[in-house]
Amino acid sequence: MSDAMLEVSGLLGGYGQIQVLHGLDFRVDEGEVVVILGANGAGKTTTLRALSGMIETKGSISFNGEELVGKGAADIVRMGMAHVPQGRGTLPELSVEDNLRVGAYTRTDNEVDDDMDRWYEVYPVLKERHNQRAGSLSGGEQQMLAVARALMSRPTLLLLDEPSLGLAPIIVQDLFERFKQINTDTGTTMLVVEQNAQLALGIAHRGYVLESGRISVSGAADDLINDDAIRKAYLGV
Repeated sequence: MSDAMLEVSGLLGGYGQIQVLHGLDFRVDEGEVVVILGANGAGKTTTLRALSGMIETKGSISFNGEELVGKGAADIVRMGMAHVPQGRGTLPELSVEDNLRVGAYTRTDNEVDDDMDRWYEVYPVLKERHNQRAGSLSGGEQQMLAVARALMSRPTLLLLDEPSLGLAPIIVQDLFERFKQINTDTGTTMLVVEQNAQLALGIAHRGYVLESGRISVSGAADDLINDDAIRKAYLGV
């Protein structure tokens, strides 16, 4: 197995007096796709917010050997982590192209246009609509834009929060196939929070199940997808 890119231990986090995460321990190795499954309210979104510096946390988050607890969100982006939030979070009044350029705001190299062309190849509909306002895109197109914008920062770790939410099944299938393609072609490590367990485990190497802010089950994706309790709880079979 590769070295751990992300190692989380004893992670506590929440909102004000409400504690949501109760001592999480998990890891993501370089080049992996790892999925976190769980019901609504289990703490999945809070976990990603904790990793990306959006809420106060205690414990340890080691990312490429550096401690993240106490660092701000902008610093964490510069260190190579990108977060696609639930609800997509595109800038609706800006064009598709300007949204992509915003994604590259931390970069100082001269290869931004090359990367834009690269993601236009992966998501051709974005190239077709490059001058269009992001707010006028369909839900699926906005999700593609949100992912491409995050990738414009050249992250080593991409956090994806419920990417299937509110999208038609055929769009979701396409999105996940492209996630797998991006992971295979670029080696971008991914941590995916998702309720669509079947699709998520289908592209993942490993998975964790989160219940009430605690990891209850972990294992290889193939083992989880064949686990009777997981199948009953998350796969509807």
